[in-house]
Amino acid sequence: MIEICTVGGYSEVGQNMTAIRYKDEVVILDMGLELDSYIRYKGEEEVEKLSKKELINIGAIPDDNSIKDWKNNVVAIIPSHGHLDHIGAIPFMAKIYDCPIICSPYTAEIIKRILEDKRIKLPNQINSLDVNGTTKISDNITIEFVSMTHSIPDTVMVVIHTPEEVVIYGNDFKLDDTPTLGQPPNYKRLKEIGDNNPKLLILDSLYSWKEGKTPSEKKARDMLEEALVSKINEDKGIIITTFSSHIARLRSIVEFGKAMGRKVVFLGRSMAKYCYAAEDIGIVNFTDDVKICRYKRQVQKELNKIDKEGRENYIIVATGHQGEPEAILSRITNGEFGYEIFPEDNIIFSCSVIPSSQSIKNRKELEEKLQKKGINVLKGLHASGHGCREDHKKVIELLRPQHIIPAHGDKEKTTGLLDLAVKIGYEKEKIHIMENGMKLNIE
Repeated sequence: MIEICTVGGYSEVGQNMTAIRYKDEVVILDMGLELDSYIRYKGEEEVEKLSKKELINIGAIPDDNSIKDWKNNVVAIIPSHGHLDHIGAIPFMAKIYDCPIICSPYTAEIIKRILEDKRIKLPNQINSLDVNGTTKISDNITIEFVSMTHSIPDTVMVVIHTPEEVVIYGNDFKLDDTPTLGQPPNYKRLKEIGDNNPKLLILDSLYSWKEGKTPSEKKARDMLEEALVSKINEDKGIIITTFSSHIARLRSIVEFGKAMGRKVVFLGRSMAKYCYAAEDIGIVNFTDDVKICRYKRQVQKELNKIDKEGRENYIIVATGHQGEPEAILSRITNGEFGYEIFPEDNIIFSCSVIPSSQSIKNRKELEEKLQKKGINVLKGLHASGHGCREDHKKVIELLRPQHIIPAHGDKEKTTGLLDLAVKIGYEKEKIHIMENGMKLNIE
C-alpha cells in the first residue's frame, strides 16, 4: 500500500509539493513557491526575512504541517524541474528534512545558484541524476527520471519504484516531438512502464480542459523569427520579454539577433541566474554572443550605451513578462533608467500570462501603460510548456495507470482531467480530486 499527501499545488496554481509514503519511508516531490503571495507581501527582499511559519501563513510556501508526523521518515526531496513553483521553497523548507535533494543536472545547478544568491547554506546534499537515469535510494525505493519536454531544460517525469507498486509524477509536461533544445519525450520508456501496470499517475492538469494539442516550441520559434527578421524592423528598437528559464526561447532570440546583425543584451537578475546555470553545465554558451546584465548599475550602463550607439543595433531581452512592478521591463516603462521607449519601437511578449489573479492584474496594468504611450505591443508569440487535452490523453494511454491524481491547479482545472479520464474509460472512483493537505491510501 502507498499513501499520498497532496501538500501543495492542489488548491491553487503554485507551491507544488507532494509526499509519497511506502511502508516507513517518504519521498517528497517538488517544494515550490506560490509566486503571487511571495512577491506581493513586501517584495522579494523583505519576504525572505520571514520565518518558515510566517511564509506558510502568507501562502508563499506549502504548509507541510500535513506531513509533520512523516518528517523523520523522508528519504529524499525530488524536484521534477527548475521552475520556482517547483523548487522555490527549497531554501526555506528543505533543511528540516534530513535527506538529500535529488534532481536533474540543470535543476541542481539552478538550486545551487538560488542558494548562493540568497546566501543560504543547506545541510542537504544536492545530488544530480541524469535524465533517463535511475538511482536506488533505499532497499525499498528506486527513483527513475524519464525525459519529458516542458519550457525549461532537464524536465523529467519522476518514477518511484517499490517492490510492490510504481508511481509516476508528471508535473509539469507537454509532448513536444520537435524540441529546439534537449531531448523529446521518452515514449518508449513510458510505454514500458505502462506495460507493467503502474499503480498511480500524478499529472499536471493545468490545461486538461483545453481541446487540442500544445504546439511544439518549433512553432513558437517560427513565429518569433517571422516577427523579428523583417525589413519592417530595420530602424526600430526591439524589446523582448519571456520566461527567464526558457533557455530554448532565449537561444532562438540570440540566433535571430545574429542573423539581423544586432547585438543581444539580457537584462535582469533572474535571467542571469538561469542563463549562467545553463552555461555551467554546457546546455548553451551565451557568453560570446550576449551581454548579460544582472544588477541595476549594469542595466543602467548598458541602456545608456544602447541610447548612444542606436537602438536599431540591439535586441533587448528584459525580465518582466508578467508585468511584475520590480522587473526590468516595468521599470523601463516607468522611466526609471532614463531609456525612453518610442512609439515606433516593438515590445514583444513571447510568453503567456500565468493564470493567477496577480499576474493577470500586473500584465494588464503594464500593457495599458505601454498603449497609452502609443507603443507597438506584439503578443502571442509563444507555445505553452503545459500539455492540452490530447497530450493528457496520450500520456494516460501510454502509462495506463490504475489510479490518477490531477495536479497543478484548483478544482476548476483538475476536474478537466477527471472528465477526460472518464471519457476514455476510467471509473470516477479511480480519479482522485484532491486539495492541499489531504491524504489518500491506495492499495
